[in-house]
Amino acid sequence: MLANPGTRYRPFRAIDLADRQWPSRTLTQPPIWLSTDLRDGNQALFEPMNRERKLRLFQELVRIGFKEIEIGFPSASTTDFEIVRHLIDDGLIPDDVTPMVITQLREDLIETTVRSVQGARRAIVHLYNAIAPAWREIVFGMSLPQIVEMVEQRIGFLKMLTAQQPQTEWVLQYSPETFSMAELDVSLAVCNAAIKAWDAGPKRPMIINLPTTVEVATANVFADQVEWMHRRLDRREHIVLSVHPHNDRGTGVACAELAMMAGAQRVEGCLFGNGERSGNVDVVTLALNLYTQGVSPGLDFSDITAVARIAEESTALPIHPRHPYVGDLVFTAFSGSHQDAIAKGFAAQKDDAIWRVPYLPIDPKDLGRTYDSIVRVNSQSGKGGISYLLQRDHGIVMPRRMQVEFSAIVQALADASETELSSAQIWALFEQTYLEPSRQRPGFIYRAHQCFDAPEGQGIELQLADTDGVLKTYRAAGNDPTAATVAALGMPLRIDSCEARGPSAEAGNAALAIVEMARSGIAGSRFGVGLHPDATTASVLAVLSAAARLATADAPAG
Repeated sequence: MLANPGTRYRPFRAIDLADRQWPSRTLTQPPIWLSTDLRDGNQALFEPMNRERKLRLFQELVRIGFKEIEIGFPSASTTDFEIVRHLIDDGLIPDDVTPMVITQLREDLIETTVRSVQGARRAIVHLYNAIAPAWREIVFGMSLPQIVEMVEQRIGFLKMLTAQQPQTEWVLQYSPETFSMAELDVSLAVCNAAIKAWDAGPKRPMIINLPTTVEVATANVFADQVEWMHRRLDRREHIVLSVHPHNDRGTGVACAELAMMAGAQRVEGCLFGNGERSGNVDVVTLALNLYTQGVSPGLDFSDITAVARIAEESTALPIHPRHPYVGDLVFTAFSGSHQDAIAKGFAAQKDDAIWRVPYLPIDPKDLGRTYDSIVRVNSQSGKGGISYLLQRDHGIVMPRRMQVEFSAIVQALADASETELSSAQIWALFEQTYLEPSRQRPGFIYRAHQCFDAPEGQGIELQLADTDGVLKTYRAAGNDPTAATVAALGMPLRIDSCEARGPSAEAGNAALAIVEMARSGIAGSRFGVGLHPDATTASVLAVLSAAARLATADAPAG
């Protein structure tokens, strides 16, 4: 039984802001976006990213369109310091992208932080300290005058250091950590002290960042706090007002949206809501919410699946199948009434008309998703046993996204036959879809292969035939046989996932390989399957299966 909350928790009261303006406003433009995936998101991982994963995610953030990226905590981690220097020394930061580095208010840490970005064209130095009562009293034992004095002194120190490096355009970001739990007059006092100490002005840009370090109230309270600060900050015309919402109450996106209505110009967050505790605000959801309201977010999520795979590989965190916009099941309807409404919506939808398909707030194709799995057979119409029968009778364990793909194919056959499908019929359809392409599809018919060592790791010589038996030899190298096979085909293919299982009695003592691949210019992805006593050959067959399916897929019109 839960304890009496009235004896344990103090409610956070609404702000006295009788003439609040934000409730009547509408969002008409995107904020300045700051990705903190490489810092806040990284420190929240079971295993922080290594150099390779961090650099790959940085490149993806740049590709998506982030112009400000918090790249690390160089004073707290040698790895972070070295990665920051690598990005700068090797010229990996585009001219239109500004890196940000963070540190606490200590002179030795500030000096290390400035040194980490020395030589950058432009850099944001992010200083922060906690100001809420529990932190002032319990953690630091400091009075408000002492905190204000510390802020002034440390920012003065930063100002002195950066003045010695005029080749870099220096931007200060100051965050009153725990802002959402602090008294507003305290927040204003420390922020104005920071603004004065930095001497913010036309040639001295500055960001004031207001975090919901811990969510403790409803989103409207945070909006009131932001609007209160927005009205009272000194030198407001020279300040970029930023917010950094967390998601402890599950309302991080709402906090960000209302904060923008209240005067915030910039939002910090992570892809898919990664971050401490319940995560940071989900930038993908926030951006695509704007998109569904007719506002271009300025970030490219037109291939949302590719972004998701890179994020999952970099963070080792899976994305929930019901995650807004990107989850494997968000564009899938099991309910019969939903299926009927969606089908009628597609029939009525015109290419040049406002999107009005019931139950689908966004066109999946805008995100690089397909329509194939939107209407699926549910348990009442026979779908429930598809995966079970394939595993029980043939040892085929399909990944979740492959289940989505294949169930749509089974659904089409079930609709055409208007009868219940047997296990044998389902297996015949599985063979036709995934195993026959490498046996019968001209140009992809497998005959033989030979692996050899190569500087890249693994080389392959591959013999394929057309329907007349004419052989053609392909040769390439890659990190492993799967990557080498893709390279040998010479097609614009991308491997999104691959998995292998050893021989089993259910699979006829054959090894099983499954790959998910995408092709440039083709929406969505396709799966390929290989079954063979030799595991390497199974992997080669799986690539050929997926490549053959993609080779015959129709490119989107337009």
